[in-house]
Amino acid sequence: MIKITLPDGSIKEFAINSSPFDVAKSISEGLARNIISASFNGTTVETTTPLITDGSLVLFTFNEDAGKKAFWHSSAHVLAEAILSFHPNAKLTIGPAIDNGFYYDLDLGEGVISEKDFKEIEDKFLEIARGKHEFSMRSVSKADALTLYKKENNPYKVELIENLTDGDITFCDHSNFTDLCRGGHIPNTGIIKAVKIMNVAGAYWRGDEKNNQLTRVYGITFPKQKLLTEYLELIEEAKKRDHRKLGKELELFTFSPKVGAGLPLWLPKGAALRGRLEDFLKKAQKKAGYEMVMTPHIGQKELYVTSGHYEKYGADSFQSIKTPKMDEEFLLKPMNCPHHCEIYNFKPYSYKDLPKRFAEFGTVYRYEQSGELHGLTRVRGFTQDDAHIFCTPEQLDQEFKDVIDLVLYVFGSLGFENFTAQVSIRDMENLDKYIGDVETWEIAEKAIISAATDKGLNFVIVEGEAAFYGPKLDFMVKDALGRSWQLGTIQVDYNLPKRFDLTYKGADNQLHRPVMIHRAPFGSMERFIAVLLEHTAGNFPLWLTPDQVILLPISEKYQNYSEKVLELLENSEIRALVDDRNEKTGRKIRDAEVSKVPYMLIVGEKEEEEGTVSVRKHGEGDLGTFTIEEFVSLIKKEVESTLMKF
Repeated sequence: MIKITLPDGSIKEFAINSSPFDVAKSISEGLARNIISASFNGTTVETTTPLITDGSLVLFTFNEDAGKKAFWHSSAHVLAEAILSFHPNAKLTIGPAIDNGFYYDLDLGEGVISEKDFKEIEDKFLEIARGKHEFSMRSVSKADALTLYKKENNPYKVELIENLTDGDITFCDHSNFTDLCRGGHIPNTGIIKAVKIMNVAGAYWRGDEKNNQLTRVYGITFPKQKLLTEYLELIEEAKKRDHRKLGKELELFTFSPKVGAGLPLWLPKGAALRGRLEDFLKKAQKKAGYEMVMTPHIGQKELYVTSGHYEKYGADSFQSIKTPKMDEEFLLKPMNCPHHCEIYNFKPYSYKDLPKRFAEFGTVYRYEQSGELHGLTRVRGFTQDDAHIFCTPEQLDQEFKDVIDLVLYVFGSLGFENFTAQVSIRDMENLDKYIGDVETWEIAEKAIISAATDKGLNFVIVEGEAAFYGPKLDFMVKDALGRSWQLGTIQVDYNLPKRFDLTYKGADNQLHRPVMIHRAPFGSMERFIAVLLEHTAGNFPLWLTPDQVILLPISEKYQNYSEKVLELLENSEIRALVDDRNEKTGRKIRDAEVSKVPYMLIVGEKEEEEGTVSVRKHGEGDLGTFTIEEFVSLIKKEVESTLMKF
């Protein structure tokens, strides 16, 4: 018998060679019907894998991320088989699960797949799925695996196998299809009930432009047709909310090929919106004891060599800026933290002076590949709402918790209510990726977990997602469409203070090393605004929106009264404008709705005589007639209700 520990801590005994499916069946028939993947002692296994030792077992359905990953990875195999039926000479490469579905990369030779082929591939896919073919794993020697793919003249698989260790190579079989695979599959193809080919694109082998270009086919599958229908409806809604589309319609930002790809240009309304976000955070930071600093957009190469950024990112970033002086090199600033370390080094501090909290809206530059650029979410120049706190080890816990409070204040004021926290720690199997010693890393990781626990955050621990200089707490926010975004980060760093030889004089009159906290509640201003645009569909909170009110005189006779109302609103710090075009009122209302102005004030003869305005609210319609004072009060109350106190 073996002892199996379940996620709730309970321990059950099973006969040796029992499978995860057997365990699920012992719990309930319903679970057994829905289980599609499992994890045993932290390793992904099949539902049919024999369990031969004691261990911890987690069972996954399609509702869990791990279940979706197995479902979509298995679907990639079926997609490859379906494509091979139309392109029998295609060479297979890789087919992983991704956040929403999966893809498979193939070398089609002279063959081509276009959108007109999608329906045919989908039909073949479902035909294969209906066969209820079991996914079966088997071990293969390195020599046999190489022989197979050399015989098929597939250099891609040969390259993959040559980098694997003999004894660790497995194939997955289903139907008459075989593929090199590490595992993690659903029980059989019949579980897949719905499929949609989403896109086809070019992709270089291994992501290297020097290699062959492959055909990448994207797809998504579900265990029910209803789920696919709902997903496609979500995609259509996402298209309407695309921040690139809304940014253009609302005149917030643009891009110019003459300026350069990935370098956004902020238009007046967008710049004003950014300014309000900055003012909002500056006000909160001032209350929290931060001091604003400013640093240049470039720095000497040696600065980033000292910090470690050049070693980690130099080869893939913007290259050095040469000057007329021999051997003098500068870099576009990839991070603000080295500059803030040098600000700290401006003068000596004692423990009584700490913590020091330096904040900056600092623009940084990173050379993203052109194929990875995407609107404001992936750019080459962006502004971080960066701050660095230098504190004593004893102050670390409270300072970290105070930053959590600041992040929660930002999210609450902007309508991000659905989020989880992610404690990002080292990849314990690849420690060469990180700087610093093991002891300080362990201290930093424990400090983050302790603070997150004390603040009652809903958090998960994810291995391998730490920054190269320290662990971090990332906030994963779900938008109105249920999509997850990483917004806001807090990082604990014992390494940069050492690299920059930062010190303070302690109560013992000796020099000590401060701890450094990196934090950015917005993260990147560009990315944050993009996510906010899509989350709100451009209907920003009233305190933030570019134009809060638009006045619509029904004819030019009431232009003077409109201007008088405008002045009264502006005196009350309400952002308003007048639509004085020679257009019908209905047209003006429609245009204001498209521009997503929250309030429309219609003024005519009756309103002028009574000193009132007729109020319409975006998306809701008429609210009735208000005096100017009543309307100002309405606006103030709405702003106060959405803007949290800090």
